[in-house]
Amino acid sequence: MRVETPSVARGESQLSDPRAAVAELANQIRQDDAAGYLVFCSDAYDPDALAAALNDSFQGPVVGCTTAGEIGSHYTTDGIVGIGFSRSDFRLHPVLIPDLTDFQLPMARQLNQELLSRLEFTIKLDGQMQFGLVLMDGLSIMEESIIAMVGTSLERVPVIGGSAGDNLHFRETRVFADGRFHTGAGIVTLFETRLPYHTFQLQHFEPSEQDLVITEADPSIRRVKEIDGGPAAEEYAGLLGLQAKDLTPREFSRHPLMLQIGEDWYVRSIQKANSDGSLDFFCAIEEGLPLTIARGVGLVTTLEARIDRLISEMGKIPCTLGCDCILRRLEMMEKGKTAAVEEQLARINFTGFSTFGEQYGPIHVNQTLTAVALGKR
Repeated sequence: MRVETPSVARGESQLSDPRAAVAELANQIRQDDAAGYLVFCSDAYDPDALAAALNDSFQGPVVGCTTAGEIGSHYTTDGIVGIGFSRSDFRLHPVLIPDLTDFQLPMARQLNQELLSRLEFTIKLDGQMQFGLVLMDGLSIMEESIIAMVGTSLERVPVIGGSAGDNLHFRETRVFADGRFHTGAGIVTLFETRLPYHTFQLQHFEPSEQDLVITEADPSIRRVKEIDGGPAAEEYAGLLGLQAKDLTPREFSRHPLMLQIGEDWYVRSIQKANSDGSLDFFCAIEEGLPLTIARGVGLVTTLEARIDRLISEMGKIPCTLGCDCILRRLEMMEKGKTAAVEEQLARINFTGFSTFGEQYGPIHVNQTLTAVALGKR
């Protein structure tokens, strides 16, 4: 596959050999005047061999991460997808955060100054000509604090992001920057662009009338111990008309919780129930937090409606870069909706990956698609 405009090219490969896969990808996305490249790849590739192939094949900055599945012309696994950006319309400014646990607010201020010093299209951070992409180790349990600091440091620049995956092994996830793969790390990439663009998030849930309060929690490990004063799993199951022993990943994906921030609602997904009656989440949950059980409103229909709006507002969309939650992929597959979703994503030339978590602005979210749609000049 090669889908391109004068300044953006998309590509993919399903070859299992890392050097052959990168060669096939490079033939599709390589730019003569490259501003940089994004790559999203399976964790099945040997990281050192893949890094060497990427370094040999591309000039200019290359950033990316391992995935819980790749998204190109189709939803795939065990492959690689990518986007090449031309200097005619783009500049890419990636900054590696080598140790997420060491990142503090003064470093976020330094990040701001570093990015300001690199700007070429403007002299200041400008939400009309710049957007940010944040990629992080998806097993770091650091996304909330990192994205809050990064989102603030980038001022009014819109930010999207995704947490790296390793299919569903939950062993090791990696980000790629400065010529190699890193664990426990993150990458903040500021895009300067002359193209019109629109960042957006999409979820297919709405709040129900079933409210609850977190009465005991350990946010550092994303564990909720009590809901409404009782064992978390038992209380949550009771609200669904179930017993704790009946809770499964299917129930968690169908009935996540939602948090209201201002006028907006954000999904907070449950990862698993523990033998002690606690619940582990895919994001940090604070004690005393009021939440609401969510109800689904149609994965395909919400996607189609959002894409209709995008096309109405922007016209033809040559490329959309996106981070889509693995739980959305699992639901799509379970319900046999893969072809329908792929049909919709093809309308906006979507390239991205399935994530272990998503970022939008200064907020870490779950069961959400975050993306930036690029228009034409």
